[in-house]
Amino acid sequence: MSTYRDFTLTHRGSARGTVLRTIGTRERRSHLTAPRVPTVGIDIGGTKVMAGVVDADGVILEKIRTETPDKSKSPKVVEDTIVELVLDLSDRHDVHAVGIGAAGWVDADRSRVLFAPHLAWRDEPLRDALQSRLAVPVMVDNDANTAAWAEWRFGAGRGEDHLVMITLGTGIGGAILEGGQVKRGRFGVAGEFGHMQVVPGGHRCPCGNRGCWEQYSSGNALVREARELAAADSPVAHEIIARVGGNVSEITGPLITELAREGDAMCVELLEDIGQWLGVGIANLAAALDPSCFVIGGGVSAADDLLIGPARDAFRRHLTGRGYRPEARIAKAQLGPEAGMVGAADLARLVARRFRRATRRRVERYERYAQWGLIDSPATAERKAADLKAAEAADTKPADLGDGDTQ
Repeated sequence: MSTYRDFTLTHRGSARGTVLRTIGTRERRSHLTAPRVPTVGIDIGGTKVMAGVVDADGVILEKIRTETPDKSKSPKVVEDTIVELVLDLSDRHDVHAVGIGAAGWVDADRSRVLFAPHLAWRDEPLRDALQSRLAVPVMVDNDANTAAWAEWRFGAGRGEDHLVMITLGTGIGGAILEGGQVKRGRFGVAGEFGHMQVVPGGHRCPCGNRGCWEQYSSGNALVREARELAAADSPVAHEIIARVGGNVSEITGPLITELAREGDAMCVELLEDIGQWLGVGIANLAAALDPSCFVIGGGVSAADDLLIGPARDAFRRHLTGRGYRPEARIAKAQLGPEAGMVGAADLARLVARRFRRATRRRVERYERYAQWGLIDSPATAERKAADLKAAEAADTKPADLGDGDTQ
């Protein structure tokens, strides 16, 4: 059973930090032989950091979260938050690896966050920055990639060979999965669909461009439109203005969704607008990628058919070759906002397998070398150290320790 516990971060001190063992960065192609051990998944978004312990079946054993540190603060603040979450969970669980789903562009080696529109990461060596602070293997990937992996393994994308994931949250993330592999592209940044330009000269995007898709179909877009209507004291916004007591800054995406479910006309219309833009973008992606399934996830997808219904309608209207080609299935993500966390943990399990193999090979190699007399066995090394200590105490020349002795 999943448990949920909000908490306030407290200072733990550098004594909690231990050394991370470096491992390879290439993802294994099969998840079937990964060790069935608990791992931690971390989903870092523009507003929250969520961490959870996940078992081999995708079941969340425990999850905790905190707010994302202010973007004006140094990247180390986010790193500190990650470490605190992992250490907190490891107090109660035997954690074997950590997977991080980062809201940004991650390089092909999955070690650096090249750029994060909603966080202060610019060519940030995130994996290496955690090496001296965590005692388990770490995997870093884009948060949409980890969400797509989770939906393919445990959710709405099971059984699909060609899947495209669209995550609607603060912005829009995306991922492509074919034949059981996440397609990251040559430089690791494939799937950034949210920054396709759909309206030249349109709304300014945090990425630096104008008219990006996520400026018209995302949580930010939804809230922006609602706040503009409320700030203008529009008659259609009277219900939401009353709900927030006239404080426009308190209008949020969940509140808009709640009012839409209660039948508020303005909120229903805003979600329809977001959904129609979503359908247009999906039709463009279908023309380019021709997947069998689109999975819609992220916090905004909680609006269900208030959003996905208009998206399906717009998709059918704008699909190239409509009426003469098969239509991809559009499904709501089954794992909800936890998909990125679950996927990051599951991908980390592949890394844990590689780490275990490397450790076993090192142990076997050490034992062979000791047997052949090339290095000392632990018992011999301990005896030599005791003899040296005794010799130093007596201020005499130590006895012949017998180089290569394997007794």
